[in-house]
Amino acid sequence: MPKGSPELTASRREEIISACEKLYKTHSFKEITLKDISAETSLSRPSVYNYFHTKEEIFLALLEREYTDWSDELFRISQNESVSAEQFADLTARSLAEREQLLKLLSMNHYDMEENSRPECLASFKVAYGKTLDMMYACLDRFFHEINKERFIYVFFPFMFGIYPYTSVSEKQLTAMKEAEVDLKIKSVYELVYSCIMQLLGR
Repeated sequence: MPKGSPELTASRREEIISACEKLYKTHSFKEITLKDISAETSLSRPSVYNYFHTKEEIFLALLEREYTDWSDELFRISQNESVSAEQFADLTARSLAEREQLLKLLSMNHYDMEENSRPECLASFKVAYGKTLDMMYACLDRFFHEINKERFIYVFFPFMFGIYPYTSVSEKQLTAMKEAEVDLKIKSVYELVYSCIMQLLGR
């Protein structure tokens, strides 16, 4: 167990998570090691183990933070007096267009990430994920109470896992598609999310 006050423990956890986030902007999940993450912090590698036992736990904590931030944004959207379908699609699409890290994390293999994390880490993540679901339900309840909310959730949330690969295409992938004569129109995060929500709302 880490020594120190709860505030110090929380601060050091955030430092480790932020170091992982920084590395993930320029490196792939496979390339990043616990040694790399610790090098970006003020902590030694053995000290990092006091807070996270595996690299997967750190990535899961980063995803938890991303979900928490997004659920806060959904809460702000839910506080509007009234929102049309077009406005809700616009606000939600903008909120995700600003969260590339969340979308990139969602495109990862979650099975392995969760399998290599302790139960308490997984439970903490599920709380944040559940709060995001609750906030989306709250928005739908407030503005579109007549629609099938469960259908919306079970289409939209799985849909989010595929947004990043469809909107962030590398030069290598573009070259391969050109050679394969695949005519793929690259859409933005905003365009994909807006279109999906409008369809789910029956507009």
